[in-house]
Amino acid sequence: MRFLIQRVTHAEVSVDNNIIGQIQNGYLVFIGISQQDTKEIADKMVHKLLNLRIFEDNAGKTNLNLDAVGGGLLLISQFTLYADCRHGNRPSFLNAGKPDLANSLYEYIIAKCKETVPVVAHGAFGANMKISLLNDGPFTILLDSDEI
Repeated sequence: MRFLIQRVTHAEVSVDNNIIGQIQNGYLVFIGISQQDTKEIADKMVHKLLNLRIFEDNAGKTNLNLDAVGGGLLLISQFTLYADCRHGNRPSFLNAGKPDLANSLYEYIIAKCKETVPVVAHGAFGANMKISLLNDGPFTILLDSDEI
């Protein structure tokens, strides 16, 4: 499982020119799910996500987590995080999770985040989405379940 996390001051997702989710201060998280992922892996990734200390404290140090700043989450499913570009010029997505598994785990991640984060917005699985954001920093982190 991969989470591409961007610290943002604003982010929104729209489908067919209709905004379906938006947050102010918080994280925009692109979620890639592989065929080997499980709820246990999702739990580990959500725990890491919610405890990351990448907001600045009063001393200007990145020392605060999402809860400490009252931040929100915008969660977007993105199978392209499992693109394999090693051969040729056309990416392969064979390592991405099949739609049924990926959607189930994506919905699970949304529900887990909603248990502790007051503002959780999300995209529409499988839809052509337009994402707008104002990256804060910029601050972007890639979490890979194989590395945490």
